[in-house]
Amino acid sequence: MKSRKKIKLLSLVVTSAMLLAACSDNDTDPVQPVPVPTPTSVDVTYEVTVTNLTNAQPLSPLGVIIHDEGHLWTIGETASLALETMAEGGDNSQLLALPVGLANASGMAPIGPGNSDTVSITIQDRVDSYISVATMLVNTNDAFTGLDKYNLAELAVGDSQTWRFAALDAGTEENSEAMSTIPGPADGGEGFNANREARNIVTYHAGVVTNADGLDTSVLDASHKFDNPVIRLTVTRIE
Repeated sequence: MKSRKKIKLLSLVVTSAMLLAACSDNDTDPVQPVPVPTPTSVDVTYEVTVTNLTNAQPLSPLGVIIHDEGHLWTIGETASLALETMAEGGDNSQLLALPVGLANASGMAPIGPGNSDTVSITIQDRVDSYISVATMLVNTNDAFTGLDKYNLAELAVGDSQTWRFAALDAGTEENSEAMSTIPGPADGGEGFNANREARNIVTYHAGVVTNADGLDTSVLDASHKFDNPVIRLTVTRIE
């Protein structure tokens, strides 16, 4: 009897010790943190399509910028050096390098009369920025056109917005139409020139005069005249 009692007592002691140990382990085990999943970046992509509506004014390669602040130009205000460079010579590199830019893209080639070009631009995790587009009418001294600061928050996936735009004058070079002052195929002359000769404010362009209308020193002819609008521009959100 005494042996059985001792065995039962020993069994109870062992069981109690195991329970205490288990309780002790549960109390001291650290709580394992639940890993937080890393957010996946989402590409937001837009396509910009420009159609040249002129008769004989090729357009320089498109410059497309997504930005949070600032304007590429403002009617009645002085053109920036970046805009002057593009509007006089068709070089969009300074516009694309502006510090306000969050993303940029360039067309690969000029856009001939009646032709179109589409440029794709992507930014991550942003649907509330602005987009601007600029291009030069290259058979002019400093005419350009495009879209300034459109709010992309207005576009859901699959949505498009289309505009028609008039020609603008950068106001940085006299519209002399003289030989060696126009970079396009009508002349093959000078592009950007740091000297500012004109009114030095951005305005709507009055159009070209040409030698057909009595400007004997003009390298342009009647084919280079243009009516407004000069481009059709569409922005589409594709993802």
